Amino acid sequence: MKYFKSWFLLSIFLFIFWLLLAGTDLQELIVGIAVSILISSILVKNISVFDDIKISLKAFICTIVYICIFMVELIKSNFDVAFRVLHPKLPINPGIVKVRTELKSKLGRIILANSITLTPGTLTVEIQEDYYYIHWIDVTAEDIDRSTELIVKKFEKYLEVIFG
Repeated sequence: MKYFKSWFLLSIFLFIFWLLLAGTDLQELIVGIAVSILISSILVKNISVFDDIKISLKAFICTIVYICIFMVELIKSNFDVAFRVLHPKLPINPGIVKVRTELKSKLGRIILANSITLTPGTLTVEIQEDYYYIHWIDVTAEDIDRSTELIVKKFEKYLEVIFG
């Protein structure tokens, strides 16, 4: 079952990637499906990254909600950074803060780190076990719990459902 789940998810991922590159013509769709299935069949034994993904209705809904929340945070942080750059006094208080994650999944942790980094104003500098070191453009909290609440929790609760 674990093999089939990884094969299925890898096939879907590769087919979506194919669609982004090739388009939606009927012949391209057929070739894309065939190539995705072939590549997945060859590579699935060597790729374990999809083992952590949960397949359920709740996980699917959380994925959609997570993407929406990420997009909202991305837009908010872009405006925040633009405001700071355009402000005559450049109101920044940069620093590196330590935050904690409760995610156990490797893929979930990677996606959390990338979500933090992709959001302007924050950058994941280092990961050590359950702790991330984040460069923050405007440090408003220096203790671990408050920094975790402000930076990590908005993403983590959905990633926990998706990846465990």
